[in-house]
Amino acid sequence: MEFDVIQGDIAAQSADALVNAANTSLRMGSGVAGALKRAAGSGIDDEAVAKGPVELGGVATTDAYQLDADYVVHAAAMPAGGQATAESIRDATRNALAEADALDCDSVVLPALGCGIAGFDFDEGVRIICEEIAAFEPDSLSEVELIAYDDDEFERMRQVAGEVRA
Repeated sequence: MEFDVIQGDIAAQSADALVNAANTSLRMGSGVAGALKRAAGSGIDDEAVAKGPVELGGVATTDAYQLDADYVVHAAAMPAGGQATAESIRDATRNALAEADALDCDSVVLPALGCGIAGFDFDEGVRIICEEIAAFEPDSLSEVELIAYDDDEFERMRQVAGEVRA
């Protein structure tokens, strides 16, 4: 499916669903999870943890609380205290898209799952995510955005997305 690459703070985005870069415990710490938790309010972390743990590559959905979204899909691209793998990023991306689609969402925003504190190579991880988005066949999703926080990541993400689309 088609998708866009955008730059900004995921916690400031407006979409039916926002995807959290989670670990299998679903406890929201730093990075994307920390940004979402700060903007949503503390209840989101409590709800997420109550739904965990999940399998590596698995997802759980919570309310979005104070965020401008209906849902937060917590995608576990890394084990708690561990590192992401190509397979875990692929599974987490595919499962996050499927979950948003099953919730009848029209729009979803995803970060570079597994590519921050999870330690996976950024360009390779983004390529996997872009391949999964491109291959996804939605029922309800029509707007998918992959988000980068800073200028460097945005440019690299745009380049990799362009290569996948070519």
